[in-house]
Formats: sequence, structure tokens, C-alpha cells
Amino acid sequence: MASLTHTPAAGSPSPPRGGATRLRSLAAYLGAAPFLIYVGVFLLYPTLIVVLGAFQDDAGQVSTENVQALTGGVYLEAFLRSIELSATTAAIGAVLGALLTWAVSTARPDGVLRRVVTSACGVLAQFGGVTLAFAFLATFGLTGLVTEFLKDHLGIDIFSGGMWLFDMPGLMLIYTYFQIPLMVIVFLPAMDGLRAQWREAVESLGGSTWRYWRHVAAPVLAPSFLGAALLLFANAFSAYATAAALVSQGSPIVPLEIRGFLTSEVMLGQQNVGKALGLGMIVVVGVVMGLYALLQRRAARWLR
Repeated sequence: MASLTHTPAAGSPSPPRGGATRLRSLAAYLGAAPFLIYVGVFLLYPTLIVVLGAFQDDAGQVSTENVQALTGGVYLEAFLRSIELSATTAAIGAVLGALLTWAVSTARPDGVLRRVVTSACGVLAQFGGVTLAFAFLATFGLTGLVTEFLKDHLGIDIFSGGMWLFDMPGLMLIYTYFQIPLMVIVFLPAMDGLRAQWREAVESLGGSTWRYWRHVAAPVLAPSFLGAALLLFANAFSAYATAAALVSQGSPIVPLEIRGFLTSEVMLGQQNVGKALGLGMIVVVGVVMGLYALLQRRAARWLR
């Protein structure tokens, strides 16, 4: 009876040994070690400090008073204003950014116009902080270029109704400035994912452009659009430097409230309340980014 034992052919590679496989796996983990260390030191460790501090009183004892303080008073109002600011700028930035994205997607992929617009959006989406606040102050401030021009030549005082630039309306205007280009960067791949064959199929069946956008393009783009809007919300909700440079008095939003607890001498010894505010921001951003991940998973099916 012939033997059923398989004999490797001459010259065929032998299967990898267990030790070599383990070494390759170890090398892969070592390659990711710098990134894991970076995440642990600058993300996980600060998050752990915030979470533990939120449930401790000034004496270091376990307490829920700091978290309970967020359910009312000025802290709840700060959260509501932050959510209002983030939702408003995310909605405006998503709509205007989507329209700009559609205009860019109609241009040639290798054309000059598209490359210039996408490059500009990449720069402007990161143009924030103190630099952006100074740019708006120099342009629309009390003695800004546009303010003085309108006052001297047209007799229009844009601050006749109050110091809107240094309050919530001003923050909404400035935040929208960097939300629109960010929307273009995030939403453009989804817009490029629309296939020309789908429009041709609708037209061959006698459908109009409206029917194509209503029944084909809109359902395909909806998960990506909503996911991008959630990303804009998280981007505005966590922004700090621009508001800190623009608003010198008061703390209308949560990041500025946290700054007050960590730097103000009046609130000395109440740092854990600021950590409770930070915990609230982590929860809100975590929920938003979780929904974003779900929508992106649904949208990825159309981008394959």
C-alpha cells in the first residue's frame, strides 16, 4: 500500500519555524512601540488623571460633588453654549462646505483649479488659534481695516449693536471660517465616489437631475455628510486657543471655564471641578466620534 505521507519537493521552501514567526511578530510590535508610547503618555495618561480627579474632592477623597456640579448653574450653561456654538458652526460649515465640495468635484481631477482649492483648504482648515483671532481683530476689530473703511466711507458702524465680535456671534463667525475648508477635505472623497454610470443610468431611464440627486446621490452621500458634520462638531467643541485669544472677559464656553479653574487664583483649590468639566467634554466628544465611526463604516461600502 502506497504511503500517504507527503514529501516536500526538492527546492520547495520549508514552512516557517515557530521561533521565526514569533520574532517577526515581536518586530512588528516593536515598530509600533513609539506610537503606542506617544498615545499612552499624551492621551491615555492625561485622560486617566482627568477621570480620577473628577471623582475626588480637594482632600483627595472619593466624591461625586464635582460631577454633580455640572448639572446646573454656570457649568450647565457653559455646556449648552458650547453645544450651541459647535452645532451651529458645524451645520453652516457642512452645508457651505458641501456646496464648495460639489463645485470642486466638477473640475478636472488634475486641473489647476482643483489643486489650488484643495491646497488652500488644507492650509485654512489648520489656520486657527491666536493667529486666526489676530487676523479677525485686525480686519473686523474696533479699529480693524474693514471696520474703519465702513465707518469712514459708508457711515456704517458694525459695532453699533454691541461688541458682537468678542461674544458668541463672533466665535460663530470665526469658527465657521475654519469649518468650511475642513468640510471640503473630509467630504471630497465621498463626492469623488459618485460614479458617472449612476447618472447615466438615471438619464437613460428618463430621470431628471433632481431625481438623480434625490434618489441616488443623496442616499449615497448622506452617511458621509452626517459623519463629516459630526467631525466638525467635535472640532469646534474641543477648540480652545481661538476663543481664549478673542474672549478676554468671561467664560462663555467649557474650554474657557476649564482654563479659569486651572489658572485663576480666585478658584485656587478647585482644580477638580475643572477636571469634571474635562470629563464632560470627553464624554460628549466620545459619543460624537462613536457615531462618526458608525457612519463612516456605512459610507465605506460605497467608496470601495
